[in-house]
Amino acid sequence: MNTNTITTHQEQSLLNKIRSLSPEKKTELEDFVNFLHYKSEDHKIASAAIKMSEKLFGEVWDNPEDAEYDRL
Repeated sequence: MNTNTITTHQEQSLLNKIRSLSPEKKTELEDFVNFLHYKSEDHKIASAAIKMSEKLFGEVWDNPEDAEYDRL
């Protein structure tokens, strides 16, 4: 069984389970899925911000005057 077959099987299984839920549970599930998407996006944004600031902070922190603090 290749990866595509496994994914398709998992998706079909999940869809079958979703279809059997009550409308209220489907709404709850949709909220949860939205939360997972937003959480993932927040992580991507935070990682990008950290990456962009590394050079700037490196220039501020990597200097002879701060070397004493590095040894603590």
